[in-house]
Amino acid sequence: MTMQAGLWIDHRKAVIVMVSDEVETTKSIESNAERIGAEHSGALDESHLSKAEDARERHFDGQLNKFYDEVIGCVREAEEVFIIGPGEAKGELKARFERGGLGDRIVGVETVDKLTGPQIAAKVRARFAQ
Repeated sequence: MTMQAGLWIDHRKAVIVMVSDEVETTKSIESNAERIGAEHSGALDESHLSKAEDARERHFDGQLNKFYDEVIGCVREAEEVFIIGPGEAKGELKARFERGGLGDRIVGVETVDKLTGPQIAAKVRARFAQ
């Protein structure tokens, strides 16, 4: 039985679609990672970060790491993984797959804007039907 996974991800949420033979399941995971303060909206030189800002950034990164680990745990059994999303999270997740020795399972990474659950599932089905 071939297991395939497609997922839409940003820093707040992941929607995972698992496909095997005739069975399809969808799961959502919330990240709990939130940047605090408007000062994080742009690129900052690290020398300008105060200790409190630096601590908040480390907390955000720690929350993202837990989130990515949970997402990878959900798709670990998949032989093929297709990652889509609007921003940086998809590339960050791909890098974690590669560092964990699972990079060969990634069959594609694509930039897409916000999609509904059914739209995500349809995109994943279309990708694996190719």
